[in-house]
Amino acid sequence: MNNQENTVVLDELKLPENPRILIIGGGYAGLKAALGLQRLLDFSKHKAEISLISKHDYHYQTTLLHKVAIGTLSARKARIYYRKVLDTNKIKFIKDKIIKLEPDKNCVYGNAGKYEYDVLVIALGFRPDGFNTPGVKEHAFKLSTLNAALKLTKHIENKFKDYALTKDVNDLSVVVCGTGFTSIEFTAELASQIDELCLICGIDRSLVKVTCIGRSSRILPIFDEKLSSIATKKLEKMGVNIITNSTVKEVLKDGVIIQRDGKDEKISANTVLWGAGVKGSDIIEKSSINNIKGRIKVDYQLRCFDYPNIFVIGDSAHPTTKDAKHAPTAQLSAQMGDFVALKLVHLIKGKSFKKPFVFKHRGTVCSIGHTDGVGIVYGNSVSGELAAFLKNTIENRWLFSLGGFSMVFKKGQFRYRTSN
Repeated sequence: MNNQENTVVLDELKLPENPRILIIGGGYAGLKAALGLQRLLDFSKHKAEISLISKHDYHYQTTLLHKVAIGTLSARKARIYYRKVLDTNKIKFIKDKIIKLEPDKNCVYGNAGKYEYDVLVIALGFRPDGFNTPGVKEHAFKLSTLNAALKLTKHIENKFKDYALTKDVNDLSVVVCGTGFTSIEFTAELASQIDELCLICGIDRSLVKVTCIGRSSRILPIFDEKLSSIATKKLEKMGVNIITNSTVKEVLKDGVIIQRDGKDEKISANTVLWGAGVKGSDIIEKSSINNIKGRIKVDYQLRCFDYPNIFVIGDSAHPTTKDAKHAPTAQLSAQMGDFVALKLVHLIKGKSFKKPFVFKHRGTVCSIGHTDGVGIVYGNSVSGELAAFLKNTIENRWLFSLGGFSMVFKKGQFRYRTSN
């Protein structure tokens, strides 16, 4: 946020009777905003027409997509249907894909038509950022949606099963571009399942190659060098080849071209995952709202500067504080959703609410397979089975916030120790 924006104080919103509140996007941020309104607003005293629009009729935890992609978490368990967690007498759910924003006319458009609002909450999530690298769009898989993860699952399974016929060693080679959370968790989950895959398909384990490539000098740069080193050793012990200080120049159908030590080099693989970065929604990027790569700058209460009746949360918001910039996105998104719900409840009641949004960093854990991990929880470094346990606790806490213990028992993550 620039200095001019820092000094801008937007006028308090004045809502009409029975305001139309539209939430677009049903990820961590959007769903939390809807559930917060559902929980906090006394609908018998205060009327509001609240709608949540999502292109799917289910929510899924993006932090678990690496498990879906390897087949260690089923799609059935991953899906959480909105109608099972929303009280449709209070929150109307609409299945539609938003295609256009018209902020000057207080409406948005979906494939099914036009939706008008008095207050808009934008929570449209993220999309992969290929940084204009040739071949990413055409040849690389991305872990951006549940369907994309399921497509990758089938692809890997088919490559291993077809090897008996093709005898193409590149079918057994996987390259992961990126050394952040998504890439490392996927790499570790894959490496932990290779022995099983090889046993099922009758493949010599030594033929399988998993390579992780990053521009940074070490993996998981969000952590300190000690935790990064621990994670590196764990992955190398699992047989992963880690390449740092390198740039992916091009993604090919059968591998990638990287630049390392000033020289171009090809790494062959018939499976390439791109996890090198994300950006905001293309719907936002194409709109008349000022944005940076599909993300909108917000004030201290997550309101859009250009359109004060628009709140922006999750990956659609452009972080402006140090804590928010380096925050785990799911945790940040959920807290943004909670905050906006609280703010809107005060507005509906006609009460003043001047508190700023403050991110509370509870911790960050990166899983290294089912039973291992590294991270920082309340300022303390953790690793091993304890980290795996805490990772599961974080995931289960999210489920609890959606549907209580019943949801945790049905959809929760419980395995964090080795059987021996």
